[in-house]
Amino acid sequence: MLLILLSLVIASLFDTTAAQIGVCYGMQGDPRPNPSEVVAQYKQRNIQRMRLYDPNQETLTALRGSNIELILDVPNPDLERIASSQTEADTWVRDNVKSYDGVRFRYIAVGNEVKPSEPAGRSLFQAMQNIERAVSEAGLGIKVSTSIFMGAFMDTYPPSHGRFTDEYRSFLEPVIGFLVSKQSPLLLNNYPYFSYKDNMDTIHLDYALFTKSSLEFTDEQYSYNNLFDANLDSVYAALEKSGGESLEIVVSESGWPTEGGPGTSVENARTYVNNLIQHVKNGSPRRPGKAIETYIFAMFDENQKSPEFEKFWGMFLPNKQSKYDVNFD
Repeated sequence: MLLILLSLVIASLFDTTAAQIGVCYGMQGDPRPNPSEVVAQYKQRNIQRMRLYDPNQETLTALRGSNIELILDVPNPDLERIASSQTEADTWVRDNVKSYDGVRFRYIAVGNEVKPSEPAGRSLFQAMQNIERAVSEAGLGIKVSTSIFMGAFMDTYPPSHGRFTDEYRSFLEPVIGFLVSKQSPLLLNNYPYFSYKDNMDTIHLDYALFTKSSLEFTDEQYSYNNLFDANLDSVYAALEKSGGESLEIVVSESGWPTEGGPGTSVENARTYVNNLIQHVKNGSPRRPGKAIETYIFAMFDENQKSPEFEKFWGMFLPNKQSKYDVNFD
């Protein structure tokens, strides 16, 4: 009996670690596989979580009974309408969430990289409140959040200096208070590739790809040898300065393109993604020992995007063929 219990504990620990990794399922490619084939591929590859950027009905139907946990986005163009009326939010949750019994909804992301200057920016906080109220009144128990990006921050080196830009601080402080009150995580799109691409004179490739063997720098009591951790901890530092010290960060996007820009190659993408999967099991210097829930961008190339490097983030071609080997365990 003791051996059985021990084996169950070990299995549960393994499953928890494996389940920290999800993959974003973007649909801006033509051709692309049908959603039932995609869900089957997630299961075949042991990918236990998905991010879906809009409530695509065919995909939600295919996810029923799959046991794949889902981040479902409320697209930015819908935020004004949902903020304007609780009825609109109730309808959105009813049609896109409650109607899909058998789908494991993990989070609802109200907007992706919403900017304060956009129409959606003026609606974000109210839209989040309305969606959360709709979820709560429906008895669904799903956490509601929003996904932000590194452009909302400044003074990110060293990480302890990290803070929101003035524009984003006033914009996001109500959101942070809301997330704290609901004990919901903040979703962050964390792309070392962009920092590397824009600062190749000061950021070395090994530091961005998790391959640097020596220490890059120390910051207070924390030591860093990769850019992913430095970005993440600068956001934690910014949250501590804005009343969000209790928040957990879920990395809702991270990846590396295979072509189309500086530093892009199949080899670099393979190196980044496989190292990322292993690295996030151990947390960051500011939050050691706690696995970082992380979603790789993306499942497939999306040839309808621009500029050119935006087309090539997929781990798989549209015909489902692997571009490079990935170990999802």
